Amino acid sequence: MIARWHWLATRIAKRLWFRATLFSLLGVVTALLAVVFKDAVPATLPARIGADAVDKILGIIASSMLAVTTFSLSTMVSAYSAASSGVTPRATSLVMEDATTQNALATFIGSFLFSLVGIIALSTGAYGTQGRVLLFTVTIAVVILIIYTLLRWIDHLSKLGRVGETIDRVERAVIKAIQQRVEHPHLGGAAYPDSFVLPESTHALRSSETGYVQHIDVLSLGKIATDAKVRIYVEVLPGAFVHEGMVLARVLALNGEPADVDDALDLEIIAALTIGLRRTFEHDPRFGLSVLSEIASRALSPAVNDPGTAIDIIGRGIRSLTCWGRLQAVTQSQASECAQVHVRTLRVDDLFDDFFAPISRDGAALQEVNVRLIKALTCLAQINPRVFQSSSSRHAKRLLEHADSGLLIQQDKDALRALAVELIGVH
Repeated sequence: MIARWHWLATRIAKRLWFRATLFSLLGVVTALLAVVFKDAVPATLPARIGADAVDKILGIIASSMLAVTTFSLSTMVSAYSAASSGVTPRATSLVMEDATTQNALATFIGSFLFSLVGIIALSTGAYGTQGRVLLFTVTIAVVILIIYTLLRWIDHLSKLGRVGETIDRVERAVIKAIQQRVEHPHLGGAAYPDSFVLPESTHALRSSETGYVQHIDVLSLGKIATDAKVRIYVEVLPGAFVHEGMVLARVLALNGEPADVDDALDLEIIAALTIGLRRTFEHDPRFGLSVLSEIASRALSPAVNDPGTAIDIIGRGIRSLTCWGRLQAVTQSQASECAQVHVRTLRVDDLFDDFFAPISRDGAALQEVNVRLIKALTCLAQINPRVFQSSSSRHAKRLLEHADSGLLIQQDKDALRALAVELIGVH
């Protein structure tokens, strides 16, 4: 359960320009600090440490950092292209948010601006003899930072954009999203059971946009509901596709009567739901599972023909869904201030459909993939029978139907069916 401002701040902090701007400002401020504190340096110190060398050092940094930044940007673009073509375009956003890459580029750009401002200030005589000492000291620290960043950047380049590294990022994003949803099954609000039917007189709030729900600010909705003395029933979850005129939420008075809702309250409630052009990983576990499944489907395509990657993805799916098997009681995660906001939970069947359905369809002709899927479904059913048994059995039956039409040899079909009976009890 994250407030909208916190969610927006987190997303902005992941942008490349954000860190580059911070490091650039830091570089400019650092270069100018020597002008402010130059009088604190003893007059005899410059001659002892040879601060005149700072001119040449700054010149080297300025020329080299510009070249390194240009090279790094081209490498970064190549990595994005590799992730898009080799894995899936949906995973590119995670590669673009890589902290090591952003820190490296920000350091190079900040160092370039630091040296540029230092050279300009030196040429105007703003530092004086004593200011050069401070500038020289800071420049040595900047050189050490550049060397450290370059070493990390060189090591990181060997992994950036690679298939395995990108899949690792997707898996971490999926597990994080699932763990957050396990902690807050209803995003911090109260339960909204699927079987609960609202009266026809309930006031409906409709979308004025078309796109994907990216975030729901349940804290804001809770405050609105408390102030207006109403109950808000949210009809969508992060990741849902909405269109103009689609119902986003319904409002009912606390006594169950139709709520007296004006346009201003409508706008407040709708503003708490952020709708964007594309789905995001943060609060949408289904999207992450779909991306993992998409990677496996691409690997199983005739053009790629890489069942090993698909088998690897199945293992990652088990790890991710295992987190959902640890689902806590709803009462442990409900915020008291959001008790009047009702949000639906994710369904296990939907999670299984997002992950297993495409893989079982696209890998139906490969016995090794079919066997691995059966074993994966068995693992999940054993990990938490109460949560996973029904969905595992349903998908095992579906898998056998796909395999019957995909496998060419009857012996493979019989072997797969026998394995399904042995491991999960599905005929």
